[in-house]
Amino acid sequence: MDPKAYQQFLELERDHWWFRGRRSVYFGLLRHELDGTRPERVLDLGCGMGGFLDGLTELGSKVYPSDISVESLVRCRERGHPMGVVSSGYRLPYRDGAFDLVCMFDAIEHIPDDHQVMREVARVLAPGGRVFVSVPAYQFLFANNDRVAQHQRRYTRGRLAKVFEQAGLKVERNSHSNIFLFPLILPAVLLAKFLETVFQKEASSDHTNLSWPIPKAVHNLLHGIFAAELPFTRRFDWPVGHSIAALAQKR
Repeated sequence: MDPKAYQQFLELERDHWWFRGRRSVYFGLLRHELDGTRPERVLDLGCGMGGFLDGLTELGSKVYPSDISVESLVRCRERGHPMGVVSSGYRLPYRDGAFDLVCMFDAIEHIPDDHQVMREVARVLAPGGRVFVSVPAYQFLFANNDRVAQHQRRYTRGRLAKVFEQAGLKVERNSHSNIFLFPLILPAVLLAKFLETVFQKEASSDHTNLSWPIPKAVHNLLHGIFAAELPFTRRFDWPVGHSIAALAQKR
């Protein structure tokens, strides 16, 4: 990821509505699906600056950060998560069946060969272990934000299901997320893409949809709207939305 984007994420992840909404929905869904069980060993693969690590420590007994970036793991250590390991998703430095839960929060879309990574994730999962993945949805929404974040692709639910299935994993949940704000996000992204095309702008980390100044009250409102989908997501998979959250189990 662009270094400026990393710094932007670090500064915004505590208060920005998008980061807060993801944590509310994804952890809420995980708690529901775990149904009171507590995974012994949890891997946060592609942990970035560690924005999900505190929440994972509430769900699992031992949480292990892993990322290809040394800088990311230094940040994680500074935040109280010292067991980070630098690794490529293609070759994880863990034994077979090492983890009860592997999480990839907006990580797999950064990796060129997502099928190979998921096979490696399946290898380090214990029998009955689970993997949780969140990804951006719809390739036609690929825009400047994706280029700055160095995304390889965006997903449909069908494509993500195939990534799980080719690795021998059984899909348990496969739902869109960021539902209620999607009718606002969709035209905004399409307009931005149109302007990028007309003015032929290069990808810039100085201007993304996370860099727009928003009052705190609006952040709180948007977070509340985002999080309002959770009671429904516990019961069924949404057919449309700006992102996708999915859970699969090792057979």
